Amino acid sequence: MAKKLVVIGAGLMGSGIAQVSAQAGYDVVLRDVTDEALVSAKAGIQASYEKFVSKGRLEAADAEAALARITTTTDLDAAAEADIVVEAVFEKIEVKQQIFRDLDGIASDEAVLASNTSAIPITKIAAVTKRPERVVGTHFFSPVPLMQLCELVRGYKTDDATLAAAREFAESVGKTVIVVNRDVAGFVTTRLISALVVEAAKLYESGVASAEDIDIACKLGFGHAMGPLATADMTGVDILLHATSNIYTESQDEKFAPPELMRRMVDAGDIGRKSGKGFYSY
Repeated sequence: MAKKLVVIGAGLMGSGIAQVSAQAGYDVVLRDVTDEALVSAKAGIQASYEKFVSKGRLEAADAEAALARITTTTDLDAAAEADIVVEAVFEKIEVKQQIFRDLDGIASDEAVLASNTSAIPITKIAAVTKRPERVVGTHFFSPVPLMQLCELVRGYKTDDATLAAAREFAESVGKTVIVVNRDVAGFVTTRLISALVVEAAKLYESGVASAEDIDIACKLGFGHAMGPLATADMTGVDILLHATSNIYTESQDEKFAPPELMRRMVDAGDIGRKSGKGFYSY
């Protein structure tokens, strides 16, 4: 019998997790608060499958079968029958904590409760439940269907069985796993990219070098596939600002303090590719 997965949040991350999981054979319920968000997410997943089919990376019959394994709902009670629940909403701790409070009274005792967060400590999310040992971080990367890495984050009380179940899930949907054994804000990858983006933005802000030259330096000098400022534009300057702010608040380490430039860019709506302008124009 296929395992049942409930994904909470039908944005790019949630729909991506739903897509790869259904393709791997999971019965997926995608939950959001509005029907409009769910219709948009399902259409996006279908378009992504069709793109993979057109490129010969997926058989048409397999794409059709995977899409059929995804159902949608606005009812959080769908989590009652889930083996795994992955929360993938906006990076705001109050929102995530409320979802986990609700899940605590809905999900079965055996269910794995996972948060797809890039910077918020898992222990802070798990602490609002009566089962912190069953809560784990599963940090997927965007776009989920293309990015191979998944960070598994052990909260202060996450037990071995929960971590093992999360690993089995992530690897079964085709991801390579790294394990974060100590629940520091930002984990491994977000701390690394945040420190690099913050320093790159400061160099650009102070006129040391152009955005293009800073990115070229990282690509040719360090072998990076993409420079930090182009990465910020692709990820979203607003998202990275929020992540770096979370890490700075938690750690009080000045290297994570976002520069004023990033704050003003977000204020002005220049948040990267999705707005047409960030450190670069699109």
